[in-house]
Amino acid sequence: MKKRELNHLLSRSLHFLHPKQHCSNSSHHPLPGLLPSDDETSSNDSSLQLSQHYAFLRNSLLNSSTHSGDSSNDAVSMSNAIRNGFGSETQNFLRQFRGKLSESLVVEVMNLVKHPELCVEFFLWASRQIGYTHTPVVYNTLIELLCCNDVNERVSDMFLMQIRDDDRVLLRKLLNFLIQKCCRNGMWNVALEELGRLKDFGFKASPTTYNALIQVFLRADKLDTAYLVQKEMSNSGFFMDGYTLSCFAYSLCKAGRCGDALSLIEKEEFVPDTVFYNRMLSGLCEASRFEEAMQILDRMRLNSCIPNVVTYRILVSGCLRKGQLGRCKRILSMMMTEGCYPNREMFNSLVHAYCKSRDYSYAYKLFRKMDNCGCQPSYLLYNIFIGSICSNEELPDSDLLELAEKAYSEMLDSGVVLNKVNVSNFARCLCRAGKFDKAFKIICEMMSKGFIPDDTTYSKVIGFLCDASKVEKAFLLFEEMKKNGIVPSVYTYTILIDSFCKAGLIQQAQKWFDEMLRDGCIPNVVTYTALIHAYLKARKVLDANKLFQMMLVEGCKPNVVTYTALIDGHCKAGQIDKACQIYARMQGDMECSDMDMYFKLDNNDRETPNIITYGALVDGLCKANRVKEARELLDTMSINGCEPNQIVYDALIDGFCKTGELESAREVFVKMSERGYSPNLYTYSSLINSLFKEKRLDLVLKVLSKMLENSCTPNVVIYTEMIDGLCKVGKTDEAYKLMLKMEEVGCYPNVVTYTAMIDGLGKLGKIEQCLELYTRMCSKGCAPNFITYRVLINHCCSAGVLDEAHRLLDEMTQTYWPRHLSSYRKIIEGFNREFVISIGLLDELNENESAPVESLYRILVDSFIKAGRLEVALSLLEEISSSPSLAIANKYLYTSLIESLSLANKVDKAFELYASMTNKSVVPELSTFVYLIKGLTRVGRWQEALQLSDSICQMVCCTCSNFVKYKATQG
Repeated sequence: MKKRELNHLLSRSLHFLHPKQHCSNSSHHPLPGLLPSDDETSSNDSSLQLSQHYAFLRNSLLNSSTHSGDSSNDAVSMSNAIRNGFGSETQNFLRQFRGKLSESLVVEVMNLVKHPELCVEFFLWASRQIGYTHTPVVYNTLIELLCCNDVNERVSDMFLMQIRDDDRVLLRKLLNFLIQKCCRNGMWNVALEELGRLKDFGFKASPTTYNALIQVFLRADKLDTAYLVQKEMSNSGFFMDGYTLSCFAYSLCKAGRCGDALSLIEKEEFVPDTVFYNRMLSGLCEASRFEEAMQILDRMRLNSCIPNVVTYRILVSGCLRKGQLGRCKRILSMMMTEGCYPNREMFNSLVHAYCKSRDYSYAYKLFRKMDNCGCQPSYLLYNIFIGSICSNEELPDSDLLELAEKAYSEMLDSGVVLNKVNVSNFARCLCRAGKFDKAFKIICEMMSKGFIPDDTTYSKVIGFLCDASKVEKAFLLFEEMKKNGIVPSVYTYTILIDSFCKAGLIQQAQKWFDEMLRDGCIPNVVTYTALIHAYLKARKVLDANKLFQMMLVEGCKPNVVTYTALIDGHCKAGQIDKACQIYARMQGDMECSDMDMYFKLDNNDRETPNIITYGALVDGLCKANRVKEARELLDTMSINGCEPNQIVYDALIDGFCKTGELESAREVFVKMSERGYSPNLYTYSSLINSLFKEKRLDLVLKVLSKMLENSCTPNVVIYTEMIDGLCKVGKTDEAYKLMLKMEEVGCYPNVVTYTAMIDGLGKLGKIEQCLELYTRMCSKGCAPNFITYRVLINHCCSAGVLDEAHRLLDEMTQTYWPRHLSSYRKIIEGFNREFVISIGLLDELNENESAPVESLYRILVDSFIKAGRLEVALSLLEEISSSPSLAIANKYLYTSLIESLSLANKVDKAFELYASMTNKSVVPELSTFVYLIKGLTRVGRWQEALQLSDSICQMVCCTCSNFVKYKATQG
């Protein structure tokens, strides 16, 4: 596309924020200074003003705008010339660019040319130019072009010979780089073939290539092949670098060959440091060679290598994974004696492990050790400790419950709160122990700390209090009124019903409504409206209509608030057409016969829609992506003399932004500005979110600049949108810096912010940073929720960090486990819809009657099966199958694990799993029997295999016979 045409398209895309002069006579620009005028475009970017907190975003975002991907004029000119052939005329033309040659220019030209033969010619020509040398990026680009971007396709010998005939040194470098690239991609078999081709051309591998080959074979668990490569490398006079040698030592230790690792170190004449020894310790711990690990620890000290916190963390983590809790105590004591203090993450893991083993006494001692180390126990730690004691169905003994109360008291003094699940479980245990006042006090204390009980928490605690005749504690002020002989009025009942409806507790609200009728307290229009609105929002339309009919029978005439609630409720119930029909009847359209039931007491005395009515309908239409109809409604409002307010304008702007109609959003923006409304946080949030979706990062920068100029400080929602948007375009470094900056200015990230950042890092494979951020999130008192755990577990499995994924799942069951859709729907509030879709939760939410936790187990079981760690997979499958609070394991998990066990010659285990499967009423597929038969044959148990095969044949024949008889009786 020509540059002039591109600039024209860009100016049109900017037009929604830059109206022409004749659009309005007002002197107020809709976003004054947000976008430059046409004659200022070239100069304004350089003078764009940002606060020092956001200056780091400027270059990154400006350089990432849509037009930043255009090719340079030099690259276009050179590529056009090369496409005509690489003769002397072309080479003469290229001479003028010799002084401009750079990595980026050469890569850009080759990507434009694309033709392999011509790219090789240009590659050779560029290498001969004085002052320029090819870089790894250039080699990589050439290889991808020669392979047609297919990683499995090899570079043709024809091209290699062409390069050899021109420059043998260049070919040697290219082949070495090709082998290293294969190694980086894990393609060890292709790397070996390329090594052979390197030798066929008469070249030797470089030290870097040998190191890369050794590393790829170590990653593939091919120790013997790695040894052969190391021997060849040594014969060539090369030594492994420190990192490769540490990888080799780690793999040998992991295989239980610590002696071989020490011999190799001595042969390589390498002097290990603390980091090197830590790698060896890590391998030994994974192999459960703890005695040898302690010997390596002694060897470190003898060689003047001081063990650091990482050294002990490896030892402690290894012991925890293998259940060596007694050894953990000794290592921890040794560690602290030497003045090396554990960090919060290590204490969290230790407390979790000892709670899991029910050694609560030592777990509580760790709290004291934390204080001695200057490390304050976190939100997560208290929840793990108290939750572990109180989460079981059986009541903990008095000593344990007293320990939990003691920890709770310390937690309260630290300003930390329990999560929803643990508040409920703790209160339940206290109630069962007869400590009702204490249970109620905990609920009140948590509420004073900002904790909001949901319907599940209320139902559990109120249930126990009511069973103990302590109803007055559950209904506090309301029961206190009745206890004092004060008869509640319709006003009091209505306030309670309305409040509980807004909290989603419709059942309790209905009970109070029934109590009103029973006691002769007549509900008014506000009472009915509150309950009808709640039923509609909960998509219980039949219940809402039944209540509305009762309202009419009792002669209670609906008012404009009622009809507004009907419109808003139908919108939220997904019945937008009915909402429009109700509005039409309010306007006097008598053709909407379906809505007659709502207007039986109308008597031609219509209720005129007010601003709230219009606002509800505009918002509903926008959320249903019927934004044009919402825009027409804006004009209708003005005609009817109902002036739109800021909420209506913001809803429309948000609607148009979400549908990508930026020009229409601009028009509404102009109208809003003409009416004297200034953009607020909601307006800016819609714009920023839309611009990120359109990948107009340069405009995001301008919106942010304008916000700051207008003293409109971004809130956590806007920061989260920006962080999520930056992560989606791969700019996680900028996103992370922005998250740090928001804390500096006093706006603290919430669970949505952290989850978006963790997901962004995870998609780039930065799993260590994900886990570090998760730890930091917990230490800041921000409670992870189900989506946070799901995202982190997914990325851990993708990166092969299975033990960490397993630990996270275990931790989630101790701290946060939503069991019902009502609580699960609240969890996803605040998350971007696209984000929820991207991690696969939306379909699960619609299909499941409980929170979709089974998928996490399936991911982990699959991952451990593929890693060959069948014992852990079996343990997870048993956990999900045996726990009454979790979903029943599905057929896929059983079948997959039976197949893996059969192939691993663990036939007895496979049959045990098959028996468990049938006991759980999971009907096996025919393939399950096939795997079992194969397993029997693999271990030579032919007689049993034949018997099982005969049984299957008889079962199939019997089934077919019964089916034929059934069809005959039906015919």
